[in-house]
Amino acid sequence: MLFCAIIVILFLSVEGEKKNVLFIISDDLRPQLDDYKELNLGPSFTPNLDNLAGKSLLMKRAYVQCALCSPSRTSFLTGRRPDTTHVYDLRHYFREVGGNFTTMPQYFKNNGYRSVGMGKIFHPGMHASHNDDPISWNEFYHLEEDFGVKTHRSSWRAVSKAERLKEPLIDELVVAQARKSLNELAKGKQPFFLAVGFRRPHLPFLFPEEYLADYPTTRIHIPGNDYAPIDMPEIAWSKYRELISYNDIAALNVTGNLNTTLPDQIVKDLRRAYFSSVTFVDAMVGEVLEELKKLNLMNDTVISFIGDHGYSLGEHGLWGKDTNFEDAVHAPMMVRVPGLTDHGVVTNKLVEFVDLFPTIVEAAGLPKLPLCPQRSTQVSLCTEGKSLISLMSDPDAPWKQAVFSQYLRRSNVMGYSIKTDRYRYTEWVRFSGAPNYKADISQVIGRELYDHVNDYQENINLADHHDKVSIVATLRQTLHAGWRPIHFHTDLIGK
Repeated sequence: MLFCAIIVILFLSVEGEKKNVLFIISDDLRPQLDDYKELNLGPSFTPNLDNLAGKSLLMKRAYVQCALCSPSRTSFLTGRRPDTTHVYDLRHYFREVGGNFTTMPQYFKNNGYRSVGMGKIFHPGMHASHNDDPISWNEFYHLEEDFGVKTHRSSWRAVSKAERLKEPLIDELVVAQARKSLNELAKGKQPFFLAVGFRRPHLPFLFPEEYLADYPTTRIHIPGNDYAPIDMPEIAWSKYRELISYNDIAALNVTGNLNTTLPDQIVKDLRRAYFSSVTFVDAMVGEVLEELKKLNLMNDTVISFIGDHGYSLGEHGLWGKDTNFEDAVHAPMMVRVPGLTDHGVVTNKLVEFVDLFPTIVEAAGLPKLPLCPQRSTQVSLCTEGKSLISLMSDPDAPWKQAVFSQYLRRSNVMGYSIKTDRYRYTEWVRFSGAPNYKADISQVIGRELYDHVNDYQENINLADHHDKVSIVATLRQTLHAGWRPIHFHTDLIGK
């Protein structure tokens, strides 16, 4: 699968008319960047993204609507939440199960832009996106799979320069095409939307071997919380089947069961490989940004970067996404708008990935997206997010006080999660799929409450603690009321 982080770059055409858009996505990227060091996720070396963050609105607390590639990408590319798109897995296509929704690249295409994509933007394949949702693009470049993925089937590999000269890594091919496309599009008079999707740091962790030097073994440590949260309901657990599918991990005969762990050296090797993959992606982003400079477009370019969801690297003994834990739903996001964010703006407001579509549209100067009505299956263009532009001039402005994520477990249990300034509250309830797509909130399989002031790592589930009854009641009411009241009101009770 592809690597889940996202960059968006919008820039002004030579004539000073509509802003163009360059949208870059990185797969499975958690906030493993220098500008998020306060999270203590481990070492990082990301000079290009750090430089971009210094000229952007940096969202310290941005949350995806589902910690899985296709549901998350479908959500932020349509500006709608999973319970509207009805995409909860890697198999279903939103136009078949949700509605004929206008996507971000399609919106720009419909407004006279040249819409071009490459790499992983939508989740690939016939089932998930009908091969990258063709209606969204004027052109789309499908590039070949990574070096040795099918032949080696190892969870990670540091690839030598000699090997890469014979067969470049997929993200090197993506960069080459991105640079070529930028040069071609910059010559035209038509504004354009260019989407660039990087594969790393998604499994397998493949990267140029020289990046290991940025992460000496003395800097690699095992997470201090390599155990499941105390009193966690079992339904919240994921067996990280994706990692186990690789030959080197399968040979260990690990099960992924609750409170089982990988050998210490394997944990360190995997973490080091992930960190190296992140730095590799940072270098690839740097090459794209450098091409913009060469084309004299940086001063007229709005740039945004996000990861499509977070990732667990042994925290709680988990590997990958597929949960509602902070490690899985928290991802990096930054948006650069020349003239608004030149000196860097940092906000700690809670933002969501559905906010990205309306933000980019407003930054580009196109007509704003209307808010979706209560039932929007038949509404082709609307958003369930909120533009972030106001935070660029006032990062402390009144804003929504909660964000929402969800994850489907066992096809009939949905985990609905709400994050406020202090707490994360999650309920796992019975859920029926097509054609009704309905949650039965009266049938609660499990619930979780984590206090992020005293327990940011989410190591103790407080949902059944007697002194938290009123907090649980308030958060439960807010969770059941959904995102719409939060969108309009910023005075949430029981933060």
